[in-house]
Amino acid sequence: MESQVRGGTRWKRFAVVMVPSVAATAAIGVALGQGALAASFSVSGQSFKVTADRLDGTGFSQYGAIDSGYTLKGEKTAHPVAVSAFKSATIKGMCQSVVTPDIPLIGSVSLMLKAGGGDKPVEAQNLYIDVEQLEADATFRNIDIGVAAKDANKGPGIQKGDTANPNGFAQQADSATLTDVKQTAWATTAGTFKLSGLKMSLSKGVKECY
Repeated sequence: MESQVRGGTRWKRFAVVMVPSVAATAAIGVALGQGALAASFSVSGQSFKVTADRLDGTGFSQYGAIDSGYTLKGEKTAHPVAVSAFKSATIKGMCQSVVTPDIPLIGSVSLMLKAGGGDKPVEAQNLYIDVEQLEADATFRNIDIGVAAKDANKGPGIQKGDTANPNGFAQQADSATLTDVKQTAWATTAGTFKLSGLKMSLSKGVKECY
């Protein structure tokens, strides 16, 4: 960030706009590495993009839910999501980005995080990802498709506070491997989230992981 926007009113305006997007993302909330985030939070008015070279997860389940939240103008809204849950997961080559538009005197600002490069992947326990869109090459082991969400017991279960039908469609597997992952999500929560080699950068304009 250029020095001319660090102080005074401009920086305060920037901080006010950025705070909701930071709070919505588990990887941005580094404090999540020490404990679980409450499930009954409202999502911000911004989705975020995530890419990963490889995700290996055990205890997988997936079910439909609704994320309630606000637009950037403060209006109430809701987003249908597919919640992907893992008892444990490792992620190699993770990139996460969120773009905050229309900041006064600045325009758009992009926040990008990278972690899990080299020999130390990102590690997560009781990981929940509220996905709007996903592209990947996926392998599931011992998969069950079409079980009731409340009976999907291979994963960590329906997250407390989720707006989900326990009798609705779900799927589960002993383990899953996803490569070349590209996804758009509204929220990520985890019991623990260890980010090895974390790097964060801010830049003007639109700069996303994909």
